[in-house]
Amino acid sequence: MTDTATQPILPDLLKLTGASLEPVHRVFDLARERLRERVVKDGRVSGALVEANQAPAHGLAWLETYRQSLVQMQAWAEQLESEGRFGEIEQLLLQIAFGEYLSQIAGGILMSQNEIIRLHDLGITGEEARALMIDAVATLSVQGNSQDARTRLVVLMQEQSANATFGATGLDEELEMIRDQFRRYASEKVEPFAHDWHLKDELIPMEVITELAEMGVFGLTIPEQYGGLGLSKASMCVVSEELSRGYIGVGSLGTRSEIAAELIICGGTDAQKEKWLPLIASAEVLPTAVFTEPNTGSDLGSLRTRAVRDGDDYRITGNKTWITHAARAHVMALLARTDPDSSDHRGLSMFIAEKTPGTDETPFPTEGMTGGEIEVLGYRGMKEYEIGFDNFRVSGEGLLGGEENKGFKQLMETFESARIQTAARAIGVAQSALDVAMQYAIDRKQFGKSLIAFPRVSGKLAMMAVEIMVARQLTYFSARQKDRGERCDLEAGMAKLLGARVAWAAADNGLQIHGGNGFAQEYKISRILCDARILNIFEGAAEIQAQVIARRLLG
Repeated sequence: MTDTATQPILPDLLKLTGASLEPVHRVFDLARERLRERVVKDGRVSGALVEANQAPAHGLAWLETYRQSLVQMQAWAEQLESEGRFGEIEQLLLQIAFGEYLSQIAGGILMSQNEIIRLHDLGITGEEARALMIDAVATLSVQGNSQDARTRLVVLMQEQSANATFGATGLDEELEMIRDQFRRYASEKVEPFAHDWHLKDELIPMEVITELAEMGVFGLTIPEQYGGLGLSKASMCVVSEELSRGYIGVGSLGTRSEIAAELIICGGTDAQKEKWLPLIASAEVLPTAVFTEPNTGSDLGSLRTRAVRDGDDYRITGNKTWITHAARAHVMALLARTDPDSSDHRGLSMFIAEKTPGTDETPFPTEGMTGGEIEVLGYRGMKEYEIGFDNFRVSGEGLLGGEENKGFKQLMETFESARIQTAARAIGVAQSALDVAMQYAIDRKQFGKSLIAFPRVSGKLAMMAVEIMVARQLTYFSARQKDRGERCDLEAGMAKLLGARVAWAAADNGLQIHGGNGFAQEYKISRILCDARILNIFEGAAEIQAQVIARRLLG
């Protein structure tokens, strides 16, 4: 162990952190049972009662997210220790993470800027809450996230290379080689140009898409038999993270391909797989996801766009909104209602619908389609669109799986991968915020010294690095679950929930470090802040995500 006089790491750190988990497990179990008493009626969880108890239900989701985050940080640390790679920077990341999250569990978890969930909100008495404070928890809560620890962590971070992850990720050599490849690409071909694309509200150049296709991005997880690389979801995380570190728009280019491919792999016919997967993998075909409607938002079961049989084909009529990269796309994963007598998710079908790519002047030249761009604060590189369908023809061969009224189930099967990928994008955005904020804090002089020398500035940077590693380990855990073929909607949801908050906190604090300059559009942090804000909304808004997690925990 290092000298605590200069390197403030608590003695027997791994024993302390390991011992602190047991009371957290007990508190979670107790909170879940107390909430079940409120929401179970006639032996079943009541949706109405969950809604009536929405704040504590969502608080339970956050409590479990924190609990699982600490479990994964402990597993990460123990793995590094066994490999002889648990160095000073990793020890500080672990200690500060436990110190902060244990303190929040005891005192109140921040669900949003003005919503704090406390243990008494979850039905836990003061005496029961005090039982959480065993010696290990008390030591970590009081001493773990100290100013000395944060300051020392930032000193060590400054000794790292410009493209460091600030601590060993725990991934194997193959995945780290993939990371290095895409980090170099993002550093050279993306990051220097991203801010200009944002300010000019331009689409990401086609040359970038071509280069990414050559690197295998669009077929990363598509099986080799269909022209993909057949790699793991963990590899998808690494690629998404590093490309998003350069620019979230580039990191998101693969999202639509991931969603479309997952839909076809899980629910498509053999003919649909053989036709579409090789084209998606090569980027010969760029897909887009057409699900959301103007008045439904997250309530997909209420969507009204209808698909009516016309001989062997279908005619689609209705309106869609928030469709990313829609003008350039060649094909749409399109959700529509095929059962006119239904009023919920059971009457929906998924279509793989072909269209002609458009231009800025004529974004939707295909007959039966109209639409236009939605101007947005950030996340501009692929553009957002609203689309109207009026008797738009879709080939009968495009009905996913060849069966009507299976669309919602098919879509749900893709949400695990989509949310894991979104969590990875969030990590990349957070890392980007840390990169630019730290460089600015080093370069900017005030009162005769660099900003980074001031404790509250270095403290912000330290907490960015800590929470990025926490979100990273939770995301990798969910990806490993997926790769093992295990159900991971809960884990993916928690990774997305935490990752989105971490990205926003990093961007917001990064802008604060810039002071007034951060509010100027010429500084990159202004773009990163705008880009980070969407992460808490798309692929399941934070409130919807917490609701889904809570229902799983209570069921």
